[in-house]
Amino acid sequence: MSATALRAFARPRAYVGVTGPDAAAYLQRMVSNDVEALAPGEACQALLLTAKARLIAPLVVLRRGLDDFLLLTEPSLRDRVSSELVRFRFAAKCAIEPEEHFSTIVLGDPPPERSIPTSDYGVPAYELIDRAEPAAGPLGTDELERLRILARTPAWGRELDDRVLPAEAGLEERAISFTKGCYPGQEPIARLHYRGHPNRGLRVLELEGTDLPVHDAELSLAGKVVGRITSAVADGDGVLALAFVRREVPDDAVLSYGSRSATQLHSPSPRP
Repeated sequence: MSATALRAFARPRAYVGVTGPDAAAYLQRMVSNDVEALAPGEACQALLLTAKARLIAPLVVLRRGLDDFLLLTEPSLRDRVSSELVRFRFAAKCAIEPEEHFSTIVLGDPPPERSIPTSDYGVPAYELIDRAEPAAGPLGTDELERLRILARTPAWGRELDDRVLPAEAGLEERAISFTKGCYPGQEPIARLHYRGHPNRGLRVLELEGTDLPVHDAELSLAGKVVGRITSAVADGDGVLALAFVRREVPDDAVLSYGSRSATQLHSPSPRP
């Protein structure tokens, strides 16, 4: 994608700053990815989890300096993230405070300095904080949702909530380090990764008809419920959807949503 084809949209976000001499060590104990390995200016995806590995919040962790981190999360999760981190801070010497910023996602390559690359949309893209991209044209909501679904990127409130294990949503590849030290939820995450497998996963579907399904609409195969639709967007004469489908369902099986067929599409695996 050339610079003349840049597309941009405002990304709703909430922001929490974690600063102070113990900021890096504290976050390393609390989130699922290796934030101590980040150099200033670098970022990674991470998860804040319960002890049973249920999702509290998806995060992007930006290291602004040696002792200065900015956590990006969903707008509805700001207070929960702040309170969880304050609750377990104990003697750690760091301040945890909500901050005010704005984010812009730009589809285009290469990313400029002081930007955060993102693979959420399956095409070259980056996130800018407190900066716009004046050369970029607008990006429609439906087009953006189509890209997210094709990339199998889970979204909070659609695919992601406290019912979902990270491996089910493909978050192991994006947001979990298996070489770092302990954090809440690490034991069940590692046990499933090394000794088992998730019972369901995200798949991309093409539905007959143009009516959008309701959230959590059931999918069936041979009369048995095998999944649920979590996101959908109009796509030409059909509907493109993202759904949790049971592991044992063949990836070439045609599923049913009521009286409508749901054909599984072969999309690339999510990129880390």
